[in-house]
Amino acid sequence: MALACDIRLASTSARFGQPEINLGVIPGWGGTVRLARATSVGFAKELIFSGRLVDADEARERGLVNAVHEPDELVDAAVDLATSMSQKSPLAMAYAKESLGLALQGDYKESLETEGRLFSMIFASADQAEGMSAFIEKRDPEFIGR
Repeated sequence: MALACDIRLASTSARFGQPEINLGVIPGWGGTVRLARATSVGFAKELIFSGRLVDADEARERGLVNAVHEPDELVDAAVDLATSMSQKSPLAMAYAKESLGLALQGDYKESLETEGRLFSMIFASADQAEGMSAFIEKRDPEFIGR
C-alpha cells in the first residue's frame, strides 16, 4: 500500500518488504513495478526474490521512504508536510503530479513534451499570476486552483 503513495514517511519502528515470495506468489497490484520505480531494479529484485524486510533507515537510504521520524513525531510530521503542500497551487500540484507520473515510463522525449505542455499551460493560469505577484509583493499567495 505504501508504494501507491506519492510521499512516504515512516516511523523508526517500521519495516518494509515484499514477502510474497515466501508464500509462493509474487507481489500484486503493482508491487513489482512500483518498488522498482521507487528504488532501483536491483534493490527491488533483492527484496522480492529474498522476501527480506528492511528497517526504516535502510528504506530511507534506498529511496523507499522520504523521511523517518520517531513514532510520537510521525503524525505531526505528516500533518506539517500536508499543510505545507495544501498551501501550494492545486493546479500546479496536479500538473507536477501528472508530469512526475510520466517520468519513468514511456518515451523520454514524449515525457519532456508533456512537461513542456503543462509548464506552458500553467503560465496561463490565475494561480501563476497570483504566485508571481505574491513573490514580488513579498506576501503569501492565495491560490484558487485556476
